[in-house]
Amino acid sequence: MSSMPSYPDRLEITPLRRPPSATVRVPGSKSITNRALVLAAQLSKGTDAEIHGALRCEDTDVMIECLRKLGHYVQTNWSLAKPLVVVNSGDHSDILGFNVQEADLYTANSGTTMRFLTAMVSRGCGRFRLDGTPRMRERPIEDLLLALQQLGVNAYSENRNGRPPVVVEANGLKGGSVRIKGNTSSQFLSALLMVAPEAGADVEIEVDGMLVSWPYVEMTVQLMHEAGYAVEVVTEPVFRFHIPRQHCYGMPPVSVEPDASAASYFLAAAAISGGNVCVAGLGLESIQGDLRFVELLEQMGCRLLPNPFGLDLEGGPLRGIDADMNDISDTVMTLAAVACFAEGPTTIRNVAHIRHKETDRLAALAAELRRVGAGVDEFADGLTITPRPLHGAEIETYNDHRMAMSMALIGLKVPGVVIKDPGCVAKTYPGFFADLEKLR
Repeated sequence: MSSMPSYPDRLEITPLRRPPSATVRVPGSKSITNRALVLAAQLSKGTDAEIHGALRCEDTDVMIECLRKLGHYVQTNWSLAKPLVVVNSGDHSDILGFNVQEADLYTANSGTTMRFLTAMVSRGCGRFRLDGTPRMRERPIEDLLLALQQLGVNAYSENRNGRPPVVVEANGLKGGSVRIKGNTSSQFLSALLMVAPEAGADVEIEVDGMLVSWPYVEMTVQLMHEAGYAVEVVTEPVFRFHIPRQHCYGMPPVSVEPDASAASYFLAAAAISGGNVCVAGLGLESIQGDLRFVELLEQMGCRLLPNPFGLDLEGGPLRGIDADMNDISDTVMTLAAVACFAEGPTTIRNVAHIRHKETDRLAALAAELRRVGAGVDEFADGLTITPRPLHGAEIETYNDHRMAMSMALIGLKVPGVVIKDPGCVAKTYPGFFADLEKLR
């Protein structure tokens, strides 16, 4: 992708004339891309690190810009479809530090950038400030700051409210034992895990209470293993991690899988329309937890077809289900759109933490589904969606990419659905609406 597409202020979705039979290619995983960038930067005192199939979007652009401000040289050749390259710094003299001792980092509304880099800069030496959009200033980060403080870092919320802006006055990580809460965002734990090998001593991490979105932590651990880091994981009776002090130099090439969260929209389109959609290049062996979304669609009446080239789903008569989506919460909004076309209600549970995302996703989803005529009961950690006759409406997107993409699916069946601020999809999937047109 050589440049970001532009969109109008409002975009009307035209219903499909017939069930699609299509193959689509979704962009690379944002979660893998940003983790790979952090690990590559951390290991850039070895050889150049190549990241193949990386996603270009606002979130990854923000991460790359912040890494550059920290003195890392990241080559991007988007127009030539070449890999990202984090260039070897050639300096092994200070394995804990950066080329800069002070930086003001703007993370926009990228949660991974804010959380991952708050931990990453703590291994340096100097003063670092991280800020973002007004919504980012509402998103919690206190649990990560408290964990870093246990490792000897003076990391604090500038306004003393547990939210960005964040200031990190760093002099390296001392290592030791740390407890971190995991019930708000798994990104706090992933951030801590990735920086832990560079501490001054071994790090023992224990999760205090429930851990949400475990598959994303599992992804982090797998990528760390591939980068050469040792991580020991115990999951019972509580999550514990042992990360030895270790300094690796260089990272093997990373191939970024197609984004499973992005794939969910096209698999959902097959479900809603009764058509057949194959997401090329994505298989059941994926390291992305959001692949479990396919199982939910199968429970609702869809059929996964054998296809060596990708995930191939065929829609069918849909029935409502009861789903605990704690571990695949990025697909909650997608399933909610599918639920509008099922026979009987669908209940989505155990996802209270998505109230702290780009918007309060439970409240926003309830409001917009009601706007098109669906019956919705909102409760503390989920929703029950009861299908009713639907009608067109202008959809508020709350500057939330997943709201725009999920509610657009309803427009594939219902005339008059208009997405306001469709350009917000640039956060993770700039070409979404162009790809949606390929179903026709």
